[in-house]
Amino acid sequence: MAILNKIRQQSLVLIFVIAMALFAFILSGLFDGSTDFSGKSQNVIATINGEDITRDDFMAKVEVEQRRFPGQGTSLQVMKRVWDQELRNAVMQTQYNDLGLVVERNQMRDLLKQSLFSFEEFKDVDGVFDENKLNEFIANLKIISPESTILNGSPINYQSWINYETTVATGGKRQTYFNMVKAGVIGTLAEGELEYKLENDKVDIKYVQIPYTSIPDSLISVTKSDIANYINRNKSKYEVEASRDIYFVQFKEEASLEDITNIQNDLKSLIEDSVEYNETTKSNDTIIGFKNTVDNETFVNSNSAINYNNSFLFKSLMPTEIADSIFNLNKGDIYGPYKLGNYYMMSKIVEEKQIPDSVKVRHILIPFVGTARADASITKTDEEAKKTADSIYKVLKSNRSKFVDLLDLSSDKVSNLQNGEIEFAYDAGMAQEFKDFSFENNTGDLEVIKTSFGYHIIEILEQKNKQRALKIASIAHEIEPSEHTIDNVFNVTSKFEITVADKDFNEVAKESNYVVFPVSSMKALDESIPGLGSQRAIVSWTFNDDTNVGDVRRFNIQNGGYAVVMLAATNKKGLMSIEKASVTALPAIRKEKKAELIRARITATTIEDIAASENQSVKTALAINMKSPTLSGAGREPKVIGTAFGLTEGQTSKLIDGVLGVYVVQTTKITPADVLPSYQAAANRIGTTKANAINTILYNALKDASEIEDNRTTFY
Repeated sequence: MAILNKIRQQSLVLIFVIAMALFAFILSGLFDGSTDFSGKSQNVIATINGEDITRDDFMAKVEVEQRRFPGQGTSLQVMKRVWDQELRNAVMQTQYNDLGLVVERNQMRDLLKQSLFSFEEFKDVDGVFDENKLNEFIANLKIISPESTILNGSPINYQSWINYETTVATGGKRQTYFNMVKAGVIGTLAEGELEYKLENDKVDIKYVQIPYTSIPDSLISVTKSDIANYINRNKSKYEVEASRDIYFVQFKEEASLEDITNIQNDLKSLIEDSVEYNETTKSNDTIIGFKNTVDNETFVNSNSAINYNNSFLFKSLMPTEIADSIFNLNKGDIYGPYKLGNYYMMSKIVEEKQIPDSVKVRHILIPFVGTARADASITKTDEEAKKTADSIYKVLKSNRSKFVDLLDLSSDKVSNLQNGEIEFAYDAGMAQEFKDFSFENNTGDLEVIKTSFGYHIIEILEQKNKQRALKIASIAHEIEPSEHTIDNVFNVTSKFEITVADKDFNEVAKESNYVVFPVSSMKALDESIPGLGSQRAIVSWTFNDDTNVGDVRRFNIQNGGYAVVMLAATNKKGLMSIEKASVTALPAIRKEKKAELIRARITATTIEDIAASENQSVKTALAINMKSPTLSGAGREPKVIGTAFGLTEGQTSKLIDGVLGVYVVQTTKITPADVLPSYQAAANRIGTTKANAINTILYNALKDASEIEDNRTTFY
């Protein structure tokens, strides 16, 4: 009580101390930028041209997308699809706002009509779209809100409808915007004439190629400075996003040789009868083994990872690696253990029979309430359907000619069109009971068979290509690591992780004969890692502010096991590093330096003398054009052919640095294209090509010009 009294007496002091602590916390947030009183930094997934996309709104749309298309991509892939949609909408909305572009009421109705014209809910008795029905539907949705109704087979409420109208309106504005742009995109007569001439102006040439391969790479020295200069001269080719490089060693939880031996021994132990002591009866019990069991189905289902298959199998339907071995066995023989996929198996021949590989039957189907594909018109109970089927069977048993007459009673309208007949192969996807009767009995047999579709009165009309088939009982044990192996993998992984914490990652791995896998240029929103599959956690870790180059961490991997990962490098947004750029820069720089050496050593002036001095032949190319700048015997060389078109007849070019070598060209003949009375047709083709490409080109240009602050990595 004394303590409580002291607390009460000092309550003002305590309140003051707590208040100051809270104030200090807020101040620290202000200075380090971690506190935002607006909450914006905590709830804004992106800002595009000054407009925020909130986290809650964005994630709600991601959830909707996941529900609409379940199983179509990972959560991150779905997020990226939604991001692309939201980015496009935001970029384009800026344009709509700048132009004052809106969808008027009448236009909106037209758009809805175009979108919903096929919906039965909005059609009149003549099958024509009825706007009054649309208005009535919208009004009803508003009245029952937030409850849902059904539209075109899917649930919808008033808020969903509003979202749909927004989508339709956005699509309308987009269409109007691009139509306006396309209206100003044409092909001019000048462009048409140029296009025509590029294709139809022809030149014949003589040329000499001094290939770059004539100078060995070993004679060319390329420095880091050369690569740096090349990167700066070709910045657009080497601009990269922020990325990370890693090394990892994988430790898989896989069955050891000892585990596999134990699995095989476990299977073998099931073959013969065994004796086990019964604690209840205080006596020994004989446990019937696989070899002697009569109830193969129960035995298999009690001892196997894969349930018993009661079907007959043809040799052709069995895995090729075991088919011969199995089909050389007799009834009662056991084969195995053998490996098949991710299982060790043991198989016993239960029964053999000659059965056809295809059959033709006819049937009458009597369904009952609850059977597959039974609609509201089906009212019979199971007992009533069975009684009807039995009655039909009795009639047909005495007079098969009445079969077609009785098809009116069958609910299988598809086969009814073929007099109730169905022809199918043994491996067809038919109801098991239907298939068993059709293949395991004889031509002419008639029976009532129950399946998930109801009661079938089936008559076997024809059986083709009878051959040996086996009924096989197979016990399967999955190949998986034991607890001992799993523990050992963990211990080995942990030891490696601890060791590399203060030693060279690659050296330690090499000493232990572990394979080191490098992964370069991982982006912030990547998900998959080559060799590891989906590993978002690893990517996120490499981009954490508190993860430094050289840091090591262990991660769980799919299908069991671990990856020990080291962050090898952090690559900032901007120009690619010299080391990475060298892969493409080195060949280009070598080509440039070889061209310099080739040009420096050539002193001859005529094409023949140049060919002779370089031990090359003079080649010809006839009727070449600018539209397809390809040289016979050399490939695509636009710079060379462009130079040829700039020469007069008989004129020889200076040395040209081409794609595959240094060239000298002489134009021997110029054949101008015929003059056309009009180039409008070519101009129209150009205009159409431009219009077809405008949507993509324009959007990409607008996106590049937009101010985009992307905070997705904060939340994903």
